Amino acid sequence: MTPGIPEGVNAAVVERLIHDALAEDLGQGGDITSAATIPADMHFQGVMAARHDMVIAGLGLAGLVFKTVDPAIQWQSGVKDGDSVKAGDVLARVSGPGRALLTAERTALNLLQHLSGIATLAKTYVDAVEGTGATILDTRKTLPGYRELAKYAARMGGATNHRMRLDDAVLIKDNHIAVAGSITAAIQGAKDAGLSPIEVECDTLDQVREALAIGVDAILLDNMSNEQLRECVALIGDQARTEASGGVTLQTVRAIAETGVDSISIGRITQSAPAVDIGLDWATD
Repeated sequence: MTPGIPEGVNAAVVERLIHDALAEDLGQGGDITSAATIPADMHFQGVMAARHDMVIAGLGLAGLVFKTVDPAIQWQSGVKDGDSVKAGDVLARVSGPGRALLTAERTALNLLQHLSGIATLAKTYVDAVEGTGATILDTRKTLPGYRELAKYAARMGGATNHRMRLDDAVLIKDNHIAVAGSITAAIQGAKDAGLSPIEVECDTLDQVREALAIGVDAILLDNMSNEQLRECVALIGDQARTEASGGVTLQTVRAIAETGVDSISIGRITQSAPAVDIGLDWATD
């Protein structure tokens, strides 16, 4: 995979993020350790490898970080984002001025390890519901500033993006309902504004009935038992899309999918995925 910004990702957002991440790491004085200990003409070469099984996301971004620090850095990779790799697999080879390589190393690895962690967890959930027909969705539970990349990483793991932003679609949640006064009032307000599609969160079967009576495109079934989910799915039929949410884990996700819901949204994919372990071992040319 060549260094660069992935297709479908806002380039301006990512360029700013990389710039800010490098500035954060460099501070005012730059990499004082590398400047003091590495001769200016010293060249390094490094091998980036997976230390356990994982799904890759952000590899081109890692290469871009190196190139941003010094365009003279060389980057070679036969792996691409979305690939599943095994422990010990080589992800990329990088070579160039030693100081520049060491300056870029941490920022490049931070991005790659974080995004690959999201992709790996997303793939685990996707695999867990295979054959059920249910789609795994991510959520807006992302680190501020990282949403473009977190959502991209979720896609690389096989998940489907829910709303990217608040202006993508209407999702009427419990607090909207509380302020509006009722599900009917909240949905009617969205319809009066000419908005669509409209999804509403329901906690009970009675709320589902109320939502169906006025008409919506999708119903989010929040924190329901599997028995309740089956009842709601049977009631809704093809009148609206169904989405299950709330406290979903790898231990519970398949049983939830087997209730017949169309999709399952999982905040932890982007909110709390553990970073993967990727090593970068250096040697002089």
